[in-house]
Amino acid sequence: MNAPASIKSKGSDHIQTGEELERCPFPIPFGWYNVHFSHELKVGDIKVERVFGQDWVLFRGEDGKVGMTDPFCPHLGAHLGKGGKVVGNNIQCPFHNWEFDSEGWCKKIPYGKVMPGVARKKAILKALPVVEKYGAVWAWYHPHDVEPMWEIPTIPEMEDPDNHVEVKYHFWDIGTCIQEMGENSVDTPHLKFLHGSPIIPSVTAKAEGHIWHYDIMDGYIVGESHGPGIPLVRHNKEGISMLMFATPTPTDADMSRVRMMFTWKKYPEGSKEAATAHHLYLHSIGEAEGEESKGFESVDLIVWDNKKYRPKPLLCDGDGPIMAWRKYFRQFYVDLDETDPAVAM
Repeated sequence: MNAPASIKSKGSDHIQTGEELERCPFPIPFGWYNVHFSHELKVGDIKVERVFGQDWVLFRGEDGKVGMTDPFCPHLGAHLGKGGKVVGNNIQCPFHNWEFDSEGWCKKIPYGKVMPGVARKKAILKALPVVEKYGAVWAWYHPHDVEPMWEIPTIPEMEDPDNHVEVKYHFWDIGTCIQEMGENSVDTPHLKFLHGSPIIPSVTAKAEGHIWHYDIMDGYIVGESHGPGIPLVRHNKEGISMLMFATPTPTDADMSRVRMMFTWKKYPEGSKEAATAHHLYLHSIGEAEGEESKGFESVDLIVWDNKKYRPKPLLCDGDGPIMAWRKYFRQFYVDLDETDPAVAM
């Protein structure tokens, strides 16, 4: 990420060339992230997930609680996800059958008479804070292991499943970082020129602490992001609202898995309202019939998978509040080198 002195010395009007740019020059931002759909992790299951730049082990104990830990046993380094198993509420190492709970405390050494001193004082297997809510397993990530700084928000639609359609689940693997994807929320000109929208929609946006708000076309699309990993997007038409609960999670610095959950209020079968809500859903995933505008999967992914990040973009008066978005998002990076030309604003 450190540029040669010859590049650093160039004037303020210099427009960086491709060789000076990087695809995803940022560290992984801290926050809450959806690391798994709940229904895909049954009692007794162990799953190995690559997130935040490394492998982690997820397991669900008999009490239903989920743990997410470093995969390597603190004893002799065996991989807990390769041959390990769930015993009661603990994950058991396949090598010597040491057991650890969801918070990383050693609970059993089958052949040891005395628990090692450090294991009596603290958790010895690194475990991330985990909350299970709204059909997802949420893990708090911070590179310095700082405790959670905000809570997962209350989402009315997800709190009232009896009056909303069954949640529809999707996921996509996307070759870019979260900041780049989120920038689309305020880059409304791309909706016309990339997606084929008949107009360039208006957009307003503002930051309130860790929350980002935006409004496209006076309420047609209303979004709020609670940190990097919890964007809530509501598509509205003729008094009907459809929730797109988009949850991007960093796999590595330049790869993300985006899990999406969709729901909307129940309407009588065959009614205009039901058709409108379902159409908003199909439009969001690019499967609506009779539309010229393209869904994000068919066009955005091509751009994201191949573009490079411009820290000093050449913007015009018709562009949206891109720099405001970038300023908001910067708060979630730790140890970012602000002098690096690849990221310096």
